[in-house]
Amino acid sequence: MLYRGLLKNELEAVPCDRGAEAEKELLYKTFKPDVVIGIGYWADAPRIIQHPLRFGVQPVPWLNADGWVANYQELLDSLPLMLTTSSWVKETYYRDGLRNKNIYPMPIGIDTAQMRPLPKDDPRVLRIREMLGVKPDEKMILTSGGDTTSKGFQEVLQALGKINGSFPNWKYIGKTWEKGKPLYHCRKEMEIMKDLDIRRKVSFIDGPLSRDFMCCLINACDIYAAPSRIEGFGMIQVEAMACGKPVLSIDAMGMKDTIVHGETGFLAKVGEEVKLDGEWAYTWMGFEKKHRIKFDKPKILAYRADIDDLAKYLYKMLSDDALIEKMGRKAREHAVKNFDYVKTSRDINDLIEKKLDVSASQERATVSVREN
Repeated sequence: MLYRGLLKNELEAVPCDRGAEAEKELLYKTFKPDVVIGIGYWADAPRIIQHPLRFGVQPVPWLNADGWVANYQELLDSLPLMLTTSSWVKETYYRDGLRNKNIYPMPIGIDTAQMRPLPKDDPRVLRIREMLGVKPDEKMILTSGGDTTSKGFQEVLQALGKINGSFPNWKYIGKTWEKGKPLYHCRKEMEIMKDLDIRRKVSFIDGPLSRDFMCCLINACDIYAAPSRIEGFGMIQVEAMACGKPVLSIDAMGMKDTIVHGETGFLAKVGEEVKLDGEWAYTWMGFEKKHRIKFDKPKILAYRADIDDLAKYLYKMLSDDALIEKMGRKAREHAVKNFDYVKTSRDINDLIEKKLDVSASQERATVSVREN
């Protein structure tokens, strides 16, 4: 999306896998970029920061976080410009030792023409609901992620159990990357469903899906729910808003930058903070050997949404069709205005021009990304 957006804004850019050492070197010498925008997280520093620096090219890393920053603080502090996917990611880097004043949050862009509202009677939408066992009079709640538990699936299950007696006409769908994985999360979810007697009201869909199918799947739901336990941005939440769906999430992390509480969705308060007093560091993080790092004070590495708050907002939306429709319209407007890839790419370019004094008429960028 960044690469496509730069081209849309009439800038010269080429994409390259961040691990393709030979190809990157060739591009440094032939394409001669002014900047290399490296997409990843702090542990990718050797490939997206140190590598271009060795060839005299200015890196601009655009970084996510995985809960904590274990290494490369000195290198990151030396950069004249560094981007993060949300304000929370920026705060995480500062919490873990960075002092760089040149860190700017920049949201991930999406294609709002592709991820768009579809009519409720679109044959694809109707067929997906039928495939998933959603009855015409039922409201469909969707959570999607490689591991749905990390997206708050267990918390939503518990919230639905609380409102099931007062609003029974719902179906909850979990979109996973691989069914039943990881096993310990799957067992816990099955245990929750059994205890709450809601197993028959929950279905799963797994495996890779095209963007077109994801658009149809999101459009098939009435509410997108993802009170993630750890989330540096939350792209599917933004895609759901672009599809005109209200989003239920958690008042923490990247979602504070993307969801407008009470307008485009609801942010449930934090119910639990997961704190650790230490964590393992590995060689792939840039260390010579595996060892455990003891924190000076416990770090918050994940969150859990408050179950009662989730239940309150779920019931509020499920029982009010007009509210769902109104919030969905607002969500679409918000996504198009703030998160379309053409805008986000232009914003990144404008910041690079301003902070690095690069002329727009001459700027060239190499976008170093992970191969999909």
